[in-house]
Amino acid sequence: MTAVILANGEFPRKEYPLWILRNADVVVCCDSAVSLRRLRRLGIEPAAVVGDMDSTPASVREALGPRAVRVEEQDYNDLDKAFRWLRANYPQADDICILGALGRSEAHALGNLSYLLFWEKEMGLSAAGVKLEMVSDYNTAFVVADSCELHVGEGRKLSFFVQDPSLCIKTSGLEWPLDDVHFDYWFRGTLNRATADVVSLRFNHPSPALVVLD
Repeated sequence: MTAVILANGEFPRKEYPLWILRNADVVVCCDSAVSLRRLRRLGIEPAAVVGDMDSTPASVREALGPRAVRVEEQDYNDLDKAFRWLRANYPQADDICILGALGRSEAHALGNLSYLLFWEKEMGLSAAGVKLEMVSDYNTAFVVADSCELHVGEGRKLSFFVQDPSLCIKTSGLEWPLDDVHFDYWFRGTLNRATADVVSLRFNHPSPALVVLD
């Protein structure tokens, strides 16, 4: 089952993310009158609008009825609240795409990208067979948790972000191999390029790594 979570960053304009949005089995919207309005212009009604409800007028919340899901705690952002609501209410959703999570605010973009690592560590999504991507008009981001092969296509630009300094990654198919990289800062694995259609990653131990494809 495919699902989309629409966040409050830059609304997608290019055909690929819009195709994902139009073809999702279920769409969940973060708290935002603007995002909801743009969604409806595409003829899409969300299964729920989730968040602390500080960005959705009372009249809109009333019209949504039970689809307006208020979560008042402030330890996590509306994207996290929407993701947890989706997992709780649509556990069969095994192909999840987050749209509108990037752009407009660098702080929100960094925070939202870090949630991909957080959810993997907390929920073990990869082992559970859940495909989770964050897609914008410019990038696709996802997490790998162990050794794997990435079928990205020769010449594709890609970056790796790792929070675990003890992780070592042996690679093939990259212009700049990661074999001797010590991931003490996020920039250590950025701005690379595939020299083959398939990039091979071999981890010294399981640990989430964020991959961003241009």
